Amino acid sequence: MIEKLLQPPVHAAEAFGDDPCVALFPGERTVIARAPERRRKEFATARGCARSALARLGCPPVPVLTDRLGAPLWPGGVTGSITHCAGYRAAAVALTSDVVSLGLDAAPNAPLRNPDMLDVIARDAERARLAGLAAAAPGVCWDQLLFSAKEAVYKAWYPLARCWLDFQSADIEIDPRAGTFSARLVVPGPRALTAPGGALRGCLLASRGLLLTAVVIPASRNPVIGR
Repeated sequence: MIEKLLQPPVHAAEAFGDDPCVALFPGERTVIARAPERRRKEFATARGCARSALARLGCPPVPVLTDRLGAPLWPGGVTGSITHCAGYRAAAVALTSDVVSLGLDAAPNAPLRNPDMLDVIARDAERARLAGLAAAAPGVCWDQLLFSAKEAVYKAWYPLARCWLDFQSADIEIDPRAGTFSARLVVPGPRALTAPGGALRGCLLASRGLLLTAVVIPASRNPVIGR
């Protein structure tokens, strides 16, 4: 499924269930040692996806550890992103000579668990656009997709800015027909995060009961969609 969203120079791997055969490196086992069993299985499968994606770049198997905020730490010269939700795990990577940063996120195609979360994640203009999106494509839970798109933006932002990005710090416009979105940042950020017009561009996919969003920032500093 993910190949419909991302193509080279980004390489990705996905799993629709946990893989009991994935062997973790000692450092990875330490990272996840205190987590519940469900989370450990999820973590291991996602690391298996990461190593599969890295292999497509020609990288040998390596541990994918995390920083203090839980973001994955990639080998030198590589950028990437990991995501997981119920029934899905995936990882995407690219060489930094091709891609400055990327963000990948997945979520179930279901409404937000807590409707009050929409007040937290959505700006007024975004809330106003959700009704139109629902009318255009009622089979997609656009509140959940908005949340996922903001997560993808943050995952692309963080390796460059090295700081938190609030949900209200990006205004996202979704084009359901094109399967794309734009994210206008309303806070200062690194130059690599600004495209002509001041917006990041992303792509989205709704399939198999899942929502996938991605932001890819090429080394040209001209952010483009993944597909």
